[in-house]
Amino acid sequence: MDNLVLLRRQMVEIGRRLQQQNLIVAAEGNLSVRLGGRAFLVTPSGVGKGALRVQDLLEIDSAGRCAQGRPSSEWPLHRCIYESRPDVKAICHAHPPWATAFAAAGKDLDGSLLTETAAILRSVPVCARSEPGTEAAAASVLPYILDHDAVLLGSHGAVTVGPDLPTAFALLETVERLAQVTLLTALARGEGGALPPGVR
Repeated sequence: MDNLVLLRRQMVEIGRRLQQQNLIVAAEGNLSVRLGGRAFLVTPSGVGKGALRVQDLLEIDSAGRCAQGRPSSEWPLHRCIYESRPDVKAICHAHPPWATAFAAAGKDLDGSLLTETAAILRSVPVCARSEPGTEAAAASVLPYILDHDAVLLGSHGAVTVGPDLPTAFALLETVERLAQVTLLTALARGEGGALPPGVR
């Protein structure tokens, strides 16, 4: 089977899993993969990821040119990451609720809390808050994405990268679990006062 067809099917499946696992709602989130050279496959704007069809996915170049359809408004963010990280072949951006709580509170996640995350996530830093879909949002990841495969966007969600889309998605799941356990650990230790407002 053609590799592009496989990538399209993979992206549709991961979009469905994002919604099933409540990592996004409505038309939130976006996915992309590097096709080679200056070509990329990206999710369209305004389409719920749980309802994606293979024909909905768009091919785009690094300048944002797309033959048909309207690509995700977050393409500048994806492009910035691809340009700064040649090793990255796929990007997953979503709004997982536990991790987004940390993003809204401006708190990094400490990967050393759990033995299973310590080796793969030293930390998940929070980027400066900026307007989604803008060049400023893209620039906000630059201080961190060179040294981290997962970042939190200020009051916005999480972005993970990888050598392929399943790996980036699995890392997003890991970030969300780390955020959940971090908050529950604070409660278990009786550190409710250290939690962000509204989480207690």
